[in-house]
Amino acid sequence: QVQLVESGGGSVQAGGSLRLSCAASEYTFDNYYVSWVRQAPGQERLGVACFDRAGETTYADFVKGRFTIAKDDAESTLSLQMSSLKSEDTAMYYCAAGFWCYDYRFRGQGTQVTVSS
Repeated sequence: QVQLVESGGGSVQAGGSLRLSCAASEYTFDNYYVSWVRQAPGQERLGVACFDRAGETTYADFVKGRFTIAKDDAESTLSLQMSSLKSEDTAMYYCAAGFWCYDYRFRGQGTQVTVSS
């Protein structure tokens, strides 16, 4: 059973930074791609950043240069460092695991990020 628990969301002004964390159950990183995805009210779900099983990263164009995904295999934690935040980054952010990047089949409860301009 894959369990994912996010933390670290909050409110920040545009231009600020936040760091999201995700605690994953054991072996999640060995068996699945792990990603951050986000969804704003009334909008489609979007992939943000991803690790494949080889440890390679992928970023959505709209966060490249601003967000950094990282993982600690020993601690089974995934993080997303977000900088230069924009109002359009406001969304619920989910830690997800699955069989390809941004596969949403396993996910946490989400953590809200609100960026005010």
